[in-house]
Amino acid sequence: MAYDNDNIFAKILRGEIPSEKLYEDADTYVFMDIMPRADGHCLIIPKTPCRNMLDATPEQLSACLRTVQKMGHAVMKAFDAKGVTVQQFNEAAGGQEVFHLHYHVLPRHEGVGLRAPGQMADFDVLKAQAEKIRAALA
Repeated sequence: MAYDNDNIFAKILRGEIPSEKLYEDADTYVFMDIMPRADGHCLIIPKTPCRNMLDATPEQLSACLRTVQKMGHAVMKAFDAKGVTVQQFNEAAGGQEVFHLHYHVLPRHEGVGLRAPGQMADFDVLKAQAEKIRAALA
C-alpha cells in the first residue's frame, strides 16, 4: 500500500492541523492523543513518511522506539503510574486507523482499565496533562 501524504499525522507534521506537542527531536514528534484511552495518552510518530512498521526503515523504527522509551518514563513520572502500555497497529486488519507509523504510550495504574475508544477529550484537561508531561521531561 502507498503512503498517503494527506493523512492526519502528515498534516500535523506540516502544521496544517494543530496538536498539543509534548516533545520533538530531529526524527520524531510527540503529541497528545485527542481521544485518550488513559490520562497522559500520547502518540509518537516519525517525521518522515512511512505507512506503518511494515514499510518503515530500521532508522525510523529505532528513532521511534528511543522516543517511546523516553515518553514511557515521562508519563509514568507525570501521572505517578506503575506501568505503561505501548500499542502499535499495522494495516486496517491489524487495527490501524491512521496510516502513518505511530506508537501509543499510555500510563497505567493497577486495577484501572482503559477508557472506551473514540471519546474526544476535554481540551483544557488535555492541555493540563500535557503540562505535567512536559514538566516531567524537563
